[in-house]
Amino acid sequence: MLNKNVLLAILILIFPSITFAQTYKASLIQDSLKENANAVVRFDELVVTIKDIDKAVVKHKYAITILNEEGEGFAYYSNDYSKLNTLSDISGHLYDAEGKMLKSIKKKEIADVSGTDDNTLLTDTRIKRFAFYYKQYPYTVEFEDEQVYNGIFFLPTWIPMLSDKLAVQQSKFTVETPLDYQLRYKHVNYPDQNPAIVKTDKSVVYNWQLINKKAFEFEVYAPPYLEMVPVVLIAPTKFSVEGYEGDMSSWNGFGKFIGLLNNGRNQLPQNIKQEVHRLTDHLTSIEEKVKVLYEYLQKNTRYISIQLGVGSWQPLAASFVADKKFGDCKALSNFMVSLLQEAAVPANYVVINSGRNRKDLWEDFPAPFFNHIVMCVPNGNDTLWLECTSQTESPGFMGTSTANKKAVMVTNDGAVLVNTPKLGVKENIQVRNVKASIDVDGHLQADVQTKFTGLQQELQHELLHYANQEQRDKYLNRVLSLPTYKVEKIEYQEQKGRIPVMNEHLVITSTNYAITTGKRMFITPNLFNKEAKLPTDRARKFDIVFGFDYSDIDTIIIKIQPGYEVESMPKNLTIQNKFGNYNILYAINGETIQLIRKQERIGKRFPPSDYDDLVAYYDQMAKADRGRIILVKK
Repeated sequence: MLNKNVLLAILILIFPSITFAQTYKASLIQDSLKENANAVVRFDELVVTIKDIDKAVVKHKYAITILNEEGEGFAYYSNDYSKLNTLSDISGHLYDAEGKMLKSIKKKEIADVSGTDDNTLLTDTRIKRFAFYYKQYPYTVEFEDEQVYNGIFFLPTWIPMLSDKLAVQQSKFTVETPLDYQLRYKHVNYPDQNPAIVKTDKSVVYNWQLINKKAFEFEVYAPPYLEMVPVVLIAPTKFSVEGYEGDMSSWNGFGKFIGLLNNGRNQLPQNIKQEVHRLTDHLTSIEEKVKVLYEYLQKNTRYISIQLGVGSWQPLAASFVADKKFGDCKALSNFMVSLLQEAAVPANYVVINSGRNRKDLWEDFPAPFFNHIVMCVPNGNDTLWLECTSQTESPGFMGTSTANKKAVMVTNDGAVLVNTPKLGVKENIQVRNVKASIDVDGHLQADVQTKFTGLQQELQHELLHYANQEQRDKYLNRVLSLPTYKVEKIEYQEQKGRIPVMNEHLVITSTNYAITTGKRMFITPNLFNKEAKLPTDRARKFDIVFGFDYSDIDTIIIKIQPGYEVESMPKNLTIQNKFGNYNILYAINGETIQLIRKQERIGKRFPPSDYDDLVAYYDQMAKADRGRIILVKK
């Protein structure tokens, strides 16, 4: 008897039109699929036909019913093409709520724009775009296109649920390969452990399918997106792109391919070699040499992206960067490695997936799911990491987008998996000291001195070096949370280092901060650091993920006018649990109110079953943070 998955695959191959023979009448969508959904995928068929190690054809056809205005983003067609992948046979149709076709795409209506952005000097990537701009909900859009991959390094990933609030009625993924082709695949949140596989005398066909998957909504402290939705990853074993051949069956093989792309691109001009020796020959420690050469990189180069063909993975030569004074993350990291090697400091190129909420890599599935290059100087327990695209970052510091991630360090022999640095509660600190006074009318004046370190100083670093006035105003609105205020002074001082420090000094005034009614004055001493309650409108579905450890310490001293006595005081609170520690202490000494607040968060992952405990914890903190002191005139 045939396995049911094999039988399904055969039926799909023989009768592909039967699978998707349906009407786009919106009333036929199950009510359960409309729950929490802004759009519903009626069908989605992604077919990848691999011809050889250097060629593949990708056909994609899909239809999405847009239920409301919030679902408009799903109605737009967009796909890119370049020297390495052509794009053709674009078609599309618009259907009303009854499934009646209203309009078809005309070729002249498809926009064709450059993939260049503000940070990109040159790219061969272009983008085809189209929108019907229809607003009578519900309606359905259907699109189809074909791409030819001229060289295989990347292969498409099947992600049938591309966003939250998107339901899937039916989605199918098919991969066809030659008999001797070694396709690798990995399932994430996919209900079946294996695809349906059919072998013919010429090919092997793999099929995956997802039917009637309900929409979901994002949750606070959610895991990376690809850990929440069904995903099928595919990757080649042996591959070829623009004459470069590799084997991706292991991370070591992946590293050898990156090394092949980088080979011969570390040669520095003679004048740069001389400059390296002038700057470093008198220095005795590795850290001193790294610091000096990193500062040289920052002062003499700038980040500009250039993405051409295999160049989207191959760095520009070090000699190019030396001459032009710019490069992208690949080129600048390669240039920095070259500078260090000239100074006899071993250094390595590191491939990483940058982003605060991005999955780093799957250790058991070597594949090119990366978007950034950094570098490191291995030195035992004193290894230094460098972000080479920043002209202002401290040497040795990895920010939230690259810290505490697994990455691929390219070596002379291939590659090894490494962990980027993780900073803890002792490194990610915010210490705020406030000296304030409140006059008889309840107006507040406050001098605020705050020290931010490690990952906690990133926002202030951006405000100092890159922000405009509008962005600083938004920051102050969020931090101050005062009904009315005026910033009389704002200044920053920076201390570079592996654990960088930003000192912020604010002088603010706020009218009617304290509420006065008759003889009474109501004061909320906690001016800044207030936790919010967490949503409880639905059951928790996904793990709770705290991104990093941190520690906050607030000391607030408020001088009040004479002649008042305490009528009511908030209770002090101390909490210690698996999520962290919290302590808040209120006191009045004569004409002075004192508040000391301490909070530590542990950067860990917790199961959904812990969410009720987390909600209770945040409820307690939110209430304590907003405690009011009531004073009455004697």
